[in-house]
Amino acid sequence: MTKKFRLAYLVSHPIQYQAPLLKQLSEQSDIDLTVFFCSDLSIREYRDEGFGTAVKWDVPLLDGYRYEFLPRLRERDGLSFWNPLNYGIRRRLRAGKFDALWVHGWGYWSHLYAIYRARRLGIKVLLRGESGVHLGEARGLARRVRDALMAFLRRHVSGFLTIGTFNREYYLRHGVPASRLFSVPYSVDNAFFRNLSRQAATQREALRAELGLEPGRPIILYASKMISRKRPADLLDAYLALSPDGVQEPRPYLLFIGDGELRAGLETQAATLNWRSIRFLGFKNQTELPRYFDLCDVFVLPSEREPWGLIVNEVMNAGRAVIVGDEVGCARDLVRDGENGYVVKTGDVQGLRDAIRRVVDDPQRAQKMGQVSLDIIGRWGFQEDIQGIRAALQEMTGWQ
Repeated sequence: MTKKFRLAYLVSHPIQYQAPLLKQLSEQSDIDLTVFFCSDLSIREYRDEGFGTAVKWDVPLLDGYRYEFLPRLRERDGLSFWNPLNYGIRRRLRAGKFDALWVHGWGYWSHLYAIYRARRLGIKVLLRGESGVHLGEARGLARRVRDALMAFLRRHVSGFLTIGTFNREYYLRHGVPASRLFSVPYSVDNAFFRNLSRQAATQREALRAELGLEPGRPIILYASKMISRKRPADLLDAYLALSPDGVQEPRPYLLFIGDGELRAGLETQAATLNWRSIRFLGFKNQTELPRYFDLCDVFVLPSEREPWGLIVNEVMNAGRAVIVGDEVGCARDLVRDGENGYVVKTGDVQGLRDAIRRVVDDPQRAQKMGQVSLDIIGRWGFQEDIQGIRAALQEMTGWQ
């Protein structure tokens, strides 16, 4: 019989994107997984500061895997370096006789403490985080703190699990040898989003009618938090520039999904135009989104300093063209410029307008780009994650 590898996973809180991966990982015949959460905030309704509204996810977050919530000295609303402040991880790692600890993110005191304690117990540590060279360089005190943390991680982490190209380049730039890097791509439950998008296709025209959208007109979609870093105002300005004279509304519709501090101002700006082609639809939950992915012709995420942009993965499973800013983490790995969409310089409104126009003015091009999106995302999923984790475990521990 194959020996089961005892793997502990530490993460801040249950995350909707990760839950199905943890379930699949638990189903592997050679891996015995236990998940430790620092907080339970996401399994109940909580206020998401980015969305500016209360959120309760409509997908299961705890099904199909063994988990435990670590005790806390305190927990306030939200997450920060010192919050929540957990204890008891050392005792649990020792009692579990784990072969390795996998940690998600290094921006929490509890995670750094767990890394330190694991190595003191002789447990190998794997780390997966979102840092990337596209996020800019730290300066002054922030740089000194970053350098100290990276030195700590290089000493205590056996394997770094890279989510994509920008993340891999970040570790190499900061002195991590290539031999300690393992590809575990940032992914979503492709089957879930692909199946729901296919089901939505049968009701596409019904949704169009429900929203009062004229048949045949292209649809541009934005779905994210409406905060400055996501730059939804750039998309609105690019859309306004599609008008032939600044008065006549463009032929495509523009749908904004999401909420946040910028929503009211953008709605006010759009209202002054007296156009019916711009719609603000508010927050939509996980099971609702595929209806809108299927409805659109092109999805746009013009963010700056975006660690990844998993919403792009989701949309690609609906077979749609995607346009992203060059500071979006997935740009180098998921968006092939001119093939399944376009990568534009973040903040370049004219370039964004031109990229949108190239897609919406050519339905055949949009359709071909969507097919390429499906092909790309089909090779960027949980199966690749599990292979990467297994390769890291084998290399770092000698486990076969």
